Amino acid sequence: MNLQGKTALVLGSVKGIGKGIGLALAREGVKLALTYYDWEESLPGLEADLSFANPYIQRINLLEIKRIPDLIQNIVQRFGGLDILINNMERGGWPIVHGPYVEDQWDLEMATTLRAKRWVFEEALPHLKASGNGAVINLSSIAGVVGRSGPADVIFNDGYAAANRGISSLTETWARMAAPEVRVNELMLGLMETRHGKDTRGWGLLTENRKQALLDHTLLDRMGSIDDVVRAVLFILKDATFMTGTMIRLDGGYVLGGEKTGPMPKGVV
Repeated sequence: MNLQGKTALVLGSVKGIGKGIGLALAREGVKLALTYYDWEESLPGLEADLSFANPYIQRINLLEIKRIPDLIQNIVQRFGGLDILINNMERGGWPIVHGPYVEDQWDLEMATTLRAKRWVFEEALPHLKASGNGAVINLSSIAGVVGRSGPADVIFNDGYAAANRGISSLTETWARMAAPEVRVNELMLGLMETRHGKDTRGWGLLTENRKQALLDHTLLDRMGSIDDVVRAVLFILKDATFMTGTMIRLDGGYVLGGEKTGPMPKGVV
């Protein structure tokens, strides 16, 4: 896909991974629509960094489903259409920060990490199809695979894990709904510096042994970065033109675990 002149909606983009994706797309000549709700203090930095791109930025609570049609309509009216949807929003309460979820926290997790993505996709789909060459990327977490297990049991809440498992199901369903005009794929993230790593509040609550255990469980022995995510997003959009309904796991080998393969034994025959 040639990104020049395309229009993209990036959810949750006032800072971190969403902002990094927005900046990268703008540098590719993409017309940008960006949403945010929290972290108002980060907005001036976003506006300054993207001043060259003249983006459409809207503060919106996407849990208020009735507001989503106006969001999409505003984007289409301003830019003439919609080609790309980056579904980047989640809640992700850490057990070590938030403890066990009460009922309201569970419901908020499902509404934020899972439900809002669904209604944005539904509203955007006719416009993505009309583009004739659209793309959707659902960002998710390896929590949907590993759950509360191993050294990640203090950072992946069980509700967060369940919601992310649901994203994989939606990705496959949406790929069927959107084909052939739109590709829908999932980018499943491992331990990222701005999500479950050193640039988060929860990281400071972990003991040094806990931190090291997470790295020891990751084959590449490091956290992922915003740049790692951006490169994967650009690959999916620009190069993976025959890929849809697929999940790419960007986790440095965390799911495989830290156990490396030893030398081949000589055998006995």
